Amino acid sequence: MPVNSDPDIVIRKYCPQDRAAIRRICCETALMGEPASAFFDDYEALADALTKYFTDYEPESCFIAESKGNVVGYLTGAVDSGRMSGVLNFRIAPFLVIKALLRGAFFRKKNIKFFLCLLLSLFAGEFFVPDPSKDYPALLHINVDRGFRASGTGSMLMQAYISYLKVAGIKGVHCATMSESGGRFFESQGFAMLFKGKRSYFRHVLKRDVPLYIYGKRL
Repeated sequence: MPVNSDPDIVIRKYCPQDRAAIRRICCETALMGEPASAFFDDYEALADALTKYFTDYEPESCFIAESKGNVVGYLTGAVDSGRMSGVLNFRIAPFLVIKALLRGAFFRKKNIKFFLCLLLSLFAGEFFVPDPSKDYPALLHINVDRGFRASGTGSMLMQAYISYLKVAGIKGVHCATMSESGGRFFESQGFAMLFKGKRSYFRHVLKRDVPLYIYGKRL
């Protein structure tokens, strides 16, 4: 059982009123726990890309960490990552591109630089990674506000989600992280490393490549 060092933290299922808080935390932690403003200049577009599927298409698989009435962390999940990819590619992405164009997101200097870095990373083959969904069909993303990262919040969110997947009869779950500390956290939760690669598209911000780890856990 995870240790909760903050007795005010409550884990509960997501409700529509949490959508704005999830989007805020997502953007404030998008660069390995740091704000996305270092590499991207449009929080609305970024939040759409990273959270819209979970909050709008599979909210039942999302969990919230709350402290004194404030959302301080979340876990967004999908029980079938293949289905999620289909919805993202054919139902969400086309509208996100149009919305980003109308907002001018593609024409801002910071964003142009990031998109160019993404293309270079793609051409370098960094996006070709093994698909773990056959044995680990579910996936998750977890983010916690900085002040609550040592409170047991992540472990409690994970426990709630794993219990949810087991009740649903899901045989495995996977996740990805570009953070060494994130990798240690997943290992502490019983995940095993399935793949290690690298990503170079933050090099212009961090002055280095970052690792990419994919972890999986059988349930």
